[in-house]
Amino acid sequence: VGAGEAHEVKYHTAAQLAKQLAESRENLPSLALYQIHSATEASGVLENEEVLDALAALRDSGVVCGVSVSHPQRPSIRRAIEVARGGGPLFGSVQATFNLLDQSAAAELAAAHEAGMCVIVKEALANGRLTERAPDSDKLALLREEAAALGTGVDALALAWVISHPWVTVCLSGASTVEQLRSNADALRIAPLDPALHARLSAAVRQECDEYWEDRKALQWN
Repeated sequence: VGAGEAHEVKYHTAAQLAKQLAESRENLPSLALYQIHSATEASGVLENEEVLDALAALRDSGVVCGVSVSHPQRPSIRRAIEVARGGGPLFGSVQATFNLLDQSAAAELAAAHEAGMCVIVKEALANGRLTERAPDSDKLALLREEAAALGTGVDALALAWVISHPWVTVCLSGASTVEQLRSNADALRIAPLDPALHARLSAAVRQECDEYWEDRKALQWN
């Protein structure tokens, strides 16, 4: 996939849901969580009555239904919290991008947790931009300095920053090698971060949301 090109195409229809759910059950007989991905306002899936009714039936069968959101994330998270079927909330989990660079969805994710939803954080390392593989920058230099003081790596520090938020239920590392996994796992040793360090990193590393997603769009995908 070239720079700026869509690396995925999604179809948020009831027919596609039925097809993919059947495939999921075939491969995962003990299916416990089913998430619909890229549930943005533009997709219309959170207003699609046919899809929502089908998900409600799935929920009533004992499977937790969740949403994974993409930019712009905040309206979709708020809407997911609101959606109800059969007198109760439809969604039991929300998966969203949240990291030191893009902190914009913090309030909405905290609200989701308060509403009883499982909060799953994806892209906690910003697709490699919060690791040693990132181009040199003042932000990376700061992360290196703070990580060295804790005897850890930049990746573990960035992950520890995420899991130090009390409303984060699961943080996905994205590791693709054993070495990356071992390095990422050191986040568990240093978390929760000292509140002063946490606040210092939050202020120094954050990026404007729209700028973050423009930079993300320009990444090479494989």
